[in-house]
Amino acid sequence: MKVKIYKPYKTASQSGLHKFKYWIVEFPKDNNLGSEPLMGWQKSDNTYKQVQLKFKSLDQAIQYVEKNKLDYILIKDKEKKFKIKSYSDNFKYNRLK
Repeated sequence: MKVKIYKPYKTASQSGLHKFKYWIVEFPKDNNLGSEPLMGWQKSDNTYKQVQLKFKSLDQAIQYVEKNKLDYILIKDKEKKFKIKSYSDNFKYNRLK
């Protein structure tokens, strides 16, 4: 089973960073859907698709995965670029360059 280790990205509509400081180990979401014969309800054989494990550091996440002998894909965290501007920069002559 190949798990995915990543740090979620902040969306444009969110201002806080509290939810995005953890590394997440996520199991694959294979869809083995079927219907239960008695009632006709939808069922799934894969309960791992509901599991997301949160770790405070990347080292803890990798240590957990290697301890449980799981294959993993690591998605690196992107560097954040901040462009510090002042309000007066909106009215400069060469602001579009």
